[in-house]
Amino acid sequence: MAKNINKLFPIILRSRNYSTNHPEKCNNYDLVVIGGGIVGMSSARELKNRHPNLKMAVLEKESKLAAHQTGHNSGVIHAGIYYTPGSLKAKLCVEGMKKLYDYVEEKSIPKKRIGKLIVATDQIEVDRLNVLYDRALKNKVDNVELIDEKGIKQIEPHCKGLKAIWSPNTGIIDYSLVTEEYAKDFKTQNGEIYLNFEVNSFSSSDNPDYPVRISSKDNNTVLAKHVLTCGGLHSDRLSELCGCNPNPRIVPFRGEYLLLNKSKTNIVKSNIYPVPDPRFPFLGVHFTPRMNGDVWLGPNAVLAFKREGYSWFDVNLKDVWESISHSGFQKLAYKFLSAGLDEMYRSIFIDKQVKMLQKFIPDVTINDVKRGPSGVRAQALDADGNLVDDFFFDMGKGDFGKRILHCRNAPSPGATSSLAIAGMVADKMENQFKL
Repeated sequence: MAKNINKLFPIILRSRNYSTNHPEKCNNYDLVVIGGGIVGMSSARELKNRHPNLKMAVLEKESKLAAHQTGHNSGVIHAGIYYTPGSLKAKLCVEGMKKLYDYVEEKSIPKKRIGKLIVATDQIEVDRLNVLYDRALKNKVDNVELIDEKGIKQIEPHCKGLKAIWSPNTGIIDYSLVTEEYAKDFKTQNGEIYLNFEVNSFSSSDNPDYPVRISSKDNNTVLAKHVLTCGGLHSDRLSELCGCNPNPRIVPFRGEYLLLNKSKTNIVKSNIYPVPDPRFPFLGVHFTPRMNGDVWLGPNAVLAFKREGYSWFDVNLKDVWESISHSGFQKLAYKFLSAGLDEMYRSIFIDKQVKMLQKFIPDVTINDVKRGPSGVRAQALDADGNLVDDFFFDMGKGDFGKRILHCRNAPSPGATSSLAIAGMVADKMENQFKL
């Protein structure tokens, strides 16, 4: 009997004082949020804070919150250095970092302000670094400074570089814990959270007060007045269920990390990042200390063969076909064919990845590392092969579709910016649906 409990009650969340009501007994809501990652959960919390009398629920397809992108990212609290001045990403990151630090301080969630070095190792990178520093100043990033080789050694004695940006307010945290805390806030105000509710359709209901029917893969149903989707790796599919355009398409890219052996973790004290190369879409390898004392090295970036494909052996043919048949991916792959093959090569032969790491810390050798965890990034691509680097919202068609707002892209640094993003999303929900 015990083995069948989850089959009998597939969408009950039994831990951490969350909801224990079966939705069939209490299935009508003023507002439903789909997606229990950090963006979905922060948005639900913000909307509940603003509108405590609204009856709200969060639906999550996995057996826990923060199961994918939120729970598999590097855990860095970003300061807002990289983003185009005046852009929404820059504004939300700077604002979000400050809000996040205040929040975790209030909630006593462990975090460390260990700082970040963005290190230039040759003159070309120095020129790019100067541009990046100017960008950081325009973004009003607090306390950043340019330092020389001597300054680098004072912060990171084992690090090699000509010049660097030092960002002392960059930190590290466990974003799964942050998401759980958002959920507690939501639940405290009588919000309901259902796990193992994998949405597979939206339709019109027969109830005029709750016109949107949300059905799960195992035939459970929730009715709602309005819906917000924050589906992460499945955000495009959720929007397509409402008749939205398939573009931008989510293409999953896996980032594979190496782990520095425990005997060597003392040689890395802060985050050490490369200067971004504008020719390529991804940042490159870096050194990332973790809250548990580990040091992650990487990641590379390779096409994942499954939306939640954390290894080469995780394969879903539907997911693969959706990626490789998409015109945007084909154009991206053609443009960056050589770089993509290099990333795959480094995935198989980790000594090649170590060689890139030695550019910053020569003391790291192949004997000092082992294969570590990986994460999958939901990269939105348009039909022309451009990486969608900004927020993208969409509305469905028909009577029920127009009651659903889809957050189809919440780009990095979504976790750092989660509280600021939640404010923006709540504003959009209020404006769109007159909550």
